[in-house]
Amino acid sequence: MIKAISSLRKSLVLPLHSHIRTLQTFSKHNAQAASALREERKKPVYRDDEYADIDWDNLGFGLTPADYMYVMKCSKDCEFTEGELSPYGNIQLSPSAGVLNYGQAIYEGTKAYRKENGELLLFRPEHNAIRMKLGAERMLMPSPSVDQFVHAVKQIAFANKRWVPPSGKGSLYIRPLLMGSGPILGLAPAPEYTFIVYASPVGNYFKEGIAALNLHVEEEYVRAAPGGAGGVKSITNYAPVLKALSRAKSKGFSDVLYLDSVKKKYLEEASSCNVFVVKGRTISTPATNGTILEGITRKSVMEIASDQGYQVEEKAVHVDEVMDADEVFCTGTAVGVAPVGTITYQDKRAEYKTGDESVCQRLRSVLVGIQTGLIKDTKGWVTCVN
Repeated sequence: MIKAISSLRKSLVLPLHSHIRTLQTFSKHNAQAASALREERKKPVYRDDEYADIDWDNLGFGLTPADYMYVMKCSKDCEFTEGELSPYGNIQLSPSAGVLNYGQAIYEGTKAYRKENGELLLFRPEHNAIRMKLGAERMLMPSPSVDQFVHAVKQIAFANKRWVPPSGKGSLYIRPLLMGSGPILGLAPAPEYTFIVYASPVGNYFKEGIAALNLHVEEEYVRAAPGGAGGVKSITNYAPVLKALSRAKSKGFSDVLYLDSVKKKYLEEASSCNVFVVKGRTISTPATNGTILEGITRKSVMEIASDQGYQVEEKAVHVDEVMDADEVFCTGTAVGVAPVGTITYQDKRAEYKTGDESVCQRLRSVLVGIQTGLIKDTKGWVTCVN
């Protein structure tokens, strides 16, 4: 009887062990297949032998999402780990996410340009990375390292190569966004942060195209105040300008110029760009004192102007100086270098020189030439996308 029971036990155990081994083998292969599938999803299907189906000749500044975005996350006490490319699409957020409730987020803007030979170029992306780190410190957020930031931007440019307009037709606008994505109820830093980079092909920012802008000096609303966050690209800086901007556009103006919040007599900037004033061989721009964004295009234009022999000044620019200027122009990643044709302040309307012989156009030609590879980059401003 004992031998019979022992024999029966063996006959039951051996198939069970065999079945477990089979399950383990299946599970292993299934895990390997799932891992391979995840890897396959992470790898974008590059289609760099063709352009996206877009009317490049009529490209405005609107959202046309490119194929891929880049995402990475971290907790508030950790560093960002390696991110990954994924198809452009919606993201999931808690209703109590820090960005939704307390506006804890900053963003950057940069562009990829296509050379005549098809090569892609980025313009000073490391400066965007540094500015994001400074902004993140102000908003009490962790931020990607400079290398992580530049790597992500390169990944987006390369993965979305077919969305980069032909040379001379526009650029691929790249938007890096850092936000407090973790849930929080009380006013405090979010417990988790998400860094996203997405892109869209764009043409001219203003509906006027390359034509001169008509600006209105805003006296009721201010853009920023000393001690605030006007000097960083916080998302909270932009919605408050919409009312003044909408009012100005309804009266036929392109944009508004904001004055300082204390005396309301000194120029600050426009809704989304820096401002320059030309008088003779002197080019002035409002000094960045914590209320004005230190634009990367601004910085580049100042250096180009100095190279061409202009006296460039960062100072407090009184509104009366603006109304008496020879030229006025705006700079920014989105707007490029845009000429201003008129400025209206109270009951006065000043007109300015524009056209091919203007200072604005000379500076713009050099900047765009470097950005697009038509002029040799001797400053180390351009980064090639391999």
